[in-house]
Amino acid sequence: MAFSSSVGVRAYRFNDLKDLLAKASPARSGDVLAGISAESAVERAAARMCLADVLLSRFLDEPLIPYETDEVTRLIVGRHDALAFAAIGATTVGGFRDWLLDDATDSATLAGVAPGITPEMAAAVAKLMRNQDLILVAKKCRVVTRFRDTIGLPGRLAVRLQPNHPTDDPKGIAASMLDGLLYGCGDAVVGVNPAGDNLRTIVDLLHRLDEVRARFDIPTQTCVLTHVTNTLHAIGRGAPVDLVFQSIAGTEKANASFGLNLALLAEARDAALALGRGTIGNNVMYFETGQGSALSADANFGVDQQTCEARAYAVAREFAPLLTNSVVGFIGPEYLYDGKQIIRAGLEDHFCGKLLGVPLGVDVCYTNHAEADQDDMDTLLTLLGTAGVTFVMGVPGADDVMLNYQSTSFHDALYLRELLGLKRAPEFEAWLETMRVTDGAGRLLPAASPRLLAAAASIAEGDPQ
Repeated sequence: MAFSSSVGVRAYRFNDLKDLLAKASPARSGDVLAGISAESAVERAAARMCLADVLLSRFLDEPLIPYETDEVTRLIVGRHDALAFAAIGATTVGGFRDWLLDDATDSATLAGVAPGITPEMAAAVAKLMRNQDLILVAKKCRVVTRFRDTIGLPGRLAVRLQPNHPTDDPKGIAASMLDGLLYGCGDAVVGVNPAGDNLRTIVDLLHRLDEVRARFDIPTQTCVLTHVTNTLHAIGRGAPVDLVFQSIAGTEKANASFGLNLALLAEARDAALALGRGTIGNNVMYFETGQGSALSADANFGVDQQTCEARAYAVAREFAPLLTNSVVGFIGPEYLYDGKQIIRAGLEDHFCGKLLGVPLGVDVCYTNHAEADQDDMDTLLTLLGTAGVTFVMGVPGADDVMLNYQSTSFHDALYLRELLGLKRAPEFEAWLETMRVTDGAGRLLPAASPRLLAAAASIAEGDPQ
């Protein structure tokens, strides 16, 4: 069923719900590349006027990607909680925005409604919201997860310590890991992107990361961000796997391009749970997403990239992850052209993920051929901090020497915590104080931890242990 709207003397027609959502999206290069974006700001405004009057229930009646051919659509439909939806079931998209912004709609209310919100509803309302709206509502959404420490509590910010190395050199990885710990980073996860997919190297990295963690009894979790099948093989070889990592997307075809399906993710989660390595919780999955992944795999089916991204959060939600993050500027300017588009996308992703009940962090990042710089990233980082982002990245010098992109540094996390008064995960915070890395207020001590410094010295002398 088509939609129509008039702005001034001109009438605009939108073929269906998919077309309406695409035309209502803020401008971004990926939708232009896909040939689905609005042709002008006026057409975009007309689409938003139409979208504001659409009932939320319509998204249940008209799947954007057919139920019969897409397992993500089947997941969204099958897991929809009609009882939770009842509170907003008679609402339009515009009315939903007003309800989200209402002071009476608090964190508990949002958590109760989350199972009744579909990704398409979340994406639709995001298209009607200014940046400040996305920030304000996301701030009210709280998703708490646990493995060896507690992630997502109010007033706290976690950091993934990302000690990547271009040749997977264990000395280099261990040195970067200890460097990050000395800056108080690592409470989200110590996660390494391996340079290759050699299973022996992956198993060796898992053992070495766990040896450092166990040596200092660090209340965090480690992860090697390899393909889920490699992690299953590593578990079969007795490797100490805390979290199962996988990049995911919002359509069955896009996930197939990653070499996965929902059944494989379920198998991996069961395997990790069987290890019983969590001490205070059993959230064992770690997912990464990013706007443009479905389009880059020719698997978006005419759906705009922000809505495809929101559908990826339905996949994440199914497996109760400890962490999920949007690697927002990583895919490149073909999908998010400049700093303005990256900032908007980061706020959209964070809002949609949190609204759906997913523990959403953001890799505040860009590639060197995008029209963006570190000032843009400072802006997005600060906005996400005010929005209550679950975690961000901690990369030595903010420059990932293996993946060759720009992210956020250990110092950036210190800045955000100092600016907004944010604490670390409570268990990790207590450990840092015990290790004499920080004082009782969470500030770095002038004299670094003797034990960690001794470990760094031993690495410098050639002992990666």
